[in-house]
Amino acid sequence: MAQKRFILFCDLQDHEEMIQAYEKYHVNIPAAIEASILDAGIISMEIFRAGNRMVMEIIAKEDFNFDLKSKMDQDNPAVIAWETLMSTFQKPIPIAQENEKWVLGTQIFKL
Repeated sequence: MAQKRFILFCDLQDHEEMIQAYEKYHVNIPAAIEASILDAGIISMEIFRAGNRMVMEIIAKEDFNFDLKSKMDQDNPAVIAWETLMSTFQKPIPIAQENEKWVLGTQIFKL
């Protein structure tokens, strides 16, 4: 099965207690959130942190589409509640466009 890989960037509020709380929420995400991720065609998702900067790796099925995922999320009250909560901890990186939280990275090197 062909797959796609995406790398995205987002910051957390630069406050240690908020960072720790954010990490605790991700130890065991709600089942509805996990289902929404998998139902969109995402095979795996990992988030890494250095200071308050985060990097997310998404491995998705070949037909995965961010626009479709966004439309699915808009109709899912559990995802809306989760994203509203997570937004209290997150802040866009400096180059983010208006209303853009996670910014898609561009690959510049591969060995």
